Amino acid sequence: MRNDSLSRRDFLKESIAAAVAISPVTLVNIGEAFSNHKAVVAITRVRNDRVAYAVEEAIDLLGGVRAVTKGKNRIILKPNLVCESPDCTTKPEVIRTLARLMKDAGKNVAIAEGSAAAGGFNVKEGETFRTNKRELLDRMQLYVFDRLGYTELAKPMGIPLVNLHSGELVDVPLSGGHAFHTITLHRVIADADMICSVPMMKTHVLATVTLGMKNLIGLYPGTVYHSVRSRVHEIAARAGSPGVAYEIVDMVNVNKVGLVVVDGSMAMEGDGPTGGQLVKMGVIVAGTNPLATDMIAARIMGFENRDVPTFGVAQKTGMTPASIDDIEVRGEKISSVERKFVRPNIVSWQSISRLWGVKEL
Repeated sequence: MRNDSLSRRDFLKESIAAAVAISPVTLVNIGEAFSNHKAVVAITRVRNDRVAYAVEEAIDLLGGVRAVTKGKNRIILKPNLVCESPDCTTKPEVIRTLARLMKDAGKNVAIAEGSAAAGGFNVKEGETFRTNKRELLDRMQLYVFDRLGYTELAKPMGIPLVNLHSGELVDVPLSGGHAFHTITLHRVIADADMICSVPMMKTHVLATVTLGMKNLIGLYPGTVYHSVRSRVHEIAARAGSPGVAYEIVDMVNVNKVGLVVVDGSMAMEGDGPTGGQLVKMGVIVAGTNPLATDMIAARIMGFENRDVPTFGVAQKTGMTPASIDDIEVRGEKISSVERKFVRPNIVSWQSISRLWGVKEL
């Protein structure tokens, strides 16, 4: 007896077969659509809270996990675990799904993060302190992984959790950097074949939005650049960075970012990355071009390219696309999922540094 419960992949196969049977021209048109040279970004809906299904669907729209990771063996999944709160961090189910897909494809996968702050560590009585103390940062990172369910996620899958604050660090030269000519990275980041940035969809009081590129701020080791990346932001501010664009683009350019998967199952508007209001968006946005993926995610949030300083700086360094018209969107249309987010109250690093990172532990 035929099983009426089709998997998503079986459904796609049967749909394509039906299209071929009905009209050979349809197959030709599909092939042409998938062969153009535009940056491709996939948008999928999270229906009935089936986050894993939406993530898989988005990766399939990009050509499948084997195509996305072709020639890449050592894959780093970088969630956004800015602090210990599940309200403003990447949902474990998104990372679990990506890890499973990549392990099934024979990839060597690790989950890596260097969180900014956590209560009881560098946040005390509502005040955030900067620190580069290894012992404190190591305990903080373990606490964040445990609190958010990442330790429980990684152990049965045999996936290492990497604390990016400390360990074996290497200096990586950067040609044409805006704020940095050399950036210190954890060895696992420097040796990775591909970084997969997996942010939560949020607004940000310093960066306007925090998506795939901004998420890479977490790659700056705290033992070198201090927690809340105070030293990073100070150096970039002195270089004249618009917002925090210089330090973001420099980190993107020094790494092999090959995939961005934006967790928009739950999003944040207003004064993110931690003080905004939650919005149930129910979307996943994915692409292999970090700038294109962020541009589409930002447009879904109601932001134009000119609203986000990082986009302009990235384009001036030669990153593409130049406009949203140069991006092919697959899956849902932007118009079917967009929502005008409440804007953050933008502040400069100089003005906020009296709260983030002036006092030192």
